[in-house]
Amino acid sequence: MARVADPVDGVFRALSDPTRRLVVERLGESPASVSELAEPFDMALPSFVQHLRILEGCGLVSSTKSGRVRTYRLDPARLQVAEDWLARQRALWERRLDQLDSYLLKLKEKRK
Repeated sequence: MARVADPVDGVFRALSDPTRRLVVERLGESPASVSELAEPFDMALPSFVQHLRILEGCGLVSSTKSGRVRTYRLDPARLQVAEDWLARQRALWERRLDQLDSYLLKLKEKRK
């Protein structure tokens, strides 16, 4: 699957689905085969594999094949892309709220 041009878009698109989030959580514990990953989900294997392709396409997971078994593992470095974006947004909004707080305090002082 082709990689999404903006890594942030791909990561958030992949994580927007609860099945894919659960797969990421599971792979955070250890690598797993497709059948191990698919076992808790009530869906056809081809549909589940589509979720894995999306995760692999955005770089959140990678896979290796040994014989007939394909094993997936988490690529935590890609999660850092989302974490960095969220940290920048948090800093921006905290700065704006601090400015608003300062402005409101000045208004309150003027009314006294």
